[in-house]
Amino acid sequence: MHAAVRRGCRGPLGATTWPGQAVATISRITQDGQHVVGRFVITSHRCYNARMRFDILTLFPEMFQGPFDASIIGRACEAGQATIVLHDIRDHAPGRHRVTDDTPYAGGGGMVMKPEPIWNAVESVLGFDPIGRPDAPPIVLLTPQGRLLNQSLARDLTAHPRLLLICGRYEGVDERVRRYLVTDEISIGDYVLSGGEIPAMVLVDAVVRLLPGVLGDPGATADDSHATGLLEYPHYTRPAVYRGHEVPETLLSGHHAQIERWRRQAALRRTWDRRPDLLDHASLTQADREFLAQLDARDGIETPTVPLVDDK
Repeated sequence: MHAAVRRGCRGPLGATTWPGQAVATISRITQDGQHVVGRFVITSHRCYNARMRFDILTLFPEMFQGPFDASIIGRACEAGQATIVLHDIRDHAPGRHRVTDDTPYAGGGGMVMKPEPIWNAVESVLGFDPIGRPDAPPIVLLTPQGRLLNQSLARDLTAHPRLLLICGRYEGVDERVRRYLVTDEISIGDYVLSGGEIPAMVLVDAVVRLLPGVLGDPGATADDSHATGLLEYPHYTRPAVYRGHEVPETLLSGHHAQIERWRRQAALRRTWDRRPDLLDHASLTQADREFLAQLDARDGIETPTVPLVDDK
């Protein structure tokens, strides 16, 4: 699969456009030389100004049209801050029929993804055999058996200029892919989906929004839920009173120290109510611990019985 946003670079179909033009085309070149073209927001692997590149290996590249075409991911791709390239595993399957799965040895339900198409796709995308190569990017298998994706892991992944993501299907992939080709396995939760495509979308979204410059406010991710080990504090906007429900007075006061204290305590309270397990690993100050000590298990879930701040 070959893809391009032709923004100051020449795409596989030969046309050129320039920065500022919101043209996004994905072009897949099949084995018989046919072009399959559709609209899509994705940056070109022929433009090297992106901060991070994602190569996604999948049997269903059409699933990604839409999720990557809008909002933060779409804007990041258009701005050259991220590159997303889709590769159809089926294009790399040997034989006339491009078979990518087969029955498991020793029996059992379902089908297993064959090793050859995946291995061929990885070598084709990278241009070399990655085994033992220190310059090879992380090769990540999206699987419910992997380590859990969390904010800390997402931030760690931003350190890599390139990630190669393999989307499994059916009963999974041949174990030899897992043992000898893949360098990491990541899960988005303790449940099973039909394939790795949606987990790949989740991972890309979680990582791209952490790249410098992707969000308008450089500190926008600092207070996100899980960024500091706590759930995020509540947010309010206009109007100040809606159907009799008022915005907390502290947030209207303009007193920055009190607002920061209110937000910190509200984040602590919300975490204590909804995800108390997170507090075991959160970075807490002595003031945080004293505040948590005041909370009683019989309280409601939105605000503590003790004042968050003195509003007087």
